[in-house]
Amino acid sequence: MKSNVLPLSPEWGLAFLRIIVGIVFLVHGYQKLFLMGFDGVAGFFGSLGIPLPLVAAIVVTLLEFFGGVALILGIFSRWIAIPLAIDMAVAMLTVHLANGFSVGNGGYEFVLTLLAANVALVLAGSGALSIDGWLQNRQSAGSKKGFVTAN
Repeated sequence: MKSNVLPLSPEWGLAFLRIIVGIVFLVHGYQKLFLMGFDGVAGFFGSLGIPLPLVAAIVVTLLEFFGGVALILGIFSRWIAIPLAIDMAVAMLTVHLANGFSVGNGGYEFVLTLLAANVALVLAGSGALSIDGWLQNRQSAGSKKGFVTAN
């Protein structure tokens, strides 16, 4: 990662994508956690035939809420984007696919976009303005000074 990232570089595009996707997941996780509650989410999951709906509700709710926070901060972005992508794939297959493409009909276009965004973050990393980048730069600087760093 370059230390002098230009404002029009791909790193800034990734940062924008990561932060916006993080906000979307944070808000959805917030809704599940504080408005629906675990029991409400579990009831919905149970109606879909998802096994262990309460366990799934807790995992998905916390993943979306704290995963959104992690993406916004840019910490462990590649790692958190993997379960978020899986979350969207499951949502697409269990809820949205049967409704067609259009979001207006409850279709899969929105969750497909979030799935693609998370795959992009897994492949490309967190971009600028991230704790991941700061840690990487700090590790690189330590290596250049002759310090041994852990991988």
